[in-house]
Amino acid sequence: MDIEQARFNMIEQQIRTWEVLDQDVLDLLFAVKREDFVPSAYRLLAFADLEVPIAHGERMWTPKMEARVLQELKLERGESVLEIGTGSGYLTALLASQGALVTSVEIHADLSEQARPKLARAGVRGAELVVGDGARGWGDGTYDAIVLTGSTPVMPPAFFAQLKPGGRVFAVVGDAPVMKAVVFSRDARGAIRRTEVFETLLKPLVNAQSPARFRF
Repeated sequence: MDIEQARFNMIEQQIRTWEVLDQDVLDLLFAVKREDFVPSAYRLLAFADLEVPIAHGERMWTPKMEARVLQELKLERGESVLEIGTGSGYLTALLASQGALVTSVEIHADLSEQARPKLARAGVRGAELVVGDGARGWGDGTYDAIVLTGSTPVMPPAFFAQLKPGGRVFAVVGDAPVMKAVVFSRDARGAIRRTEVFETLLKPLVNAQSPARFRF
């Protein structure tokens, strides 16, 4: 397989056609090598429009999802990011390669450990990997951006409390078959604004918060 041709085709045929036109994001996808974060058994699928399996029933996002989220977050160099779900480490690499300071929380210790050398080999700095359950918030720090890499039936309010003024959260909210990708943003007065950006389906985070269910 011609790796660079496959990468070019991915960007031109999948990502541009999904309304990702930010040149900085497109350049980043050329620079950070996705195939280096895909399990070796699936290396030939690194540029396919599908969710690549990793472990524990988890999957990498599709390339167009990764690109769209980067475009929606509009990260500035030096901003702080909380990522819930390290997974393969590829999105972590993209976020940190934008100059962000990333704290990435992963509930599966082996995934976190596997991501560490991949990030090092890619020359990624500014990413701290932590093992723990961040599905309903993490620690007491505040961040410019928060990304949930699994869905959540309802949005835990703890994440809003961890947003700095001007901060934003990307999350996929809802239950199958209706889930919506949403960007929540916090203004200077502390008010939270919700912007729905597209519909999708995504495996829930482990221990994701569920709504109270009515029982007869």
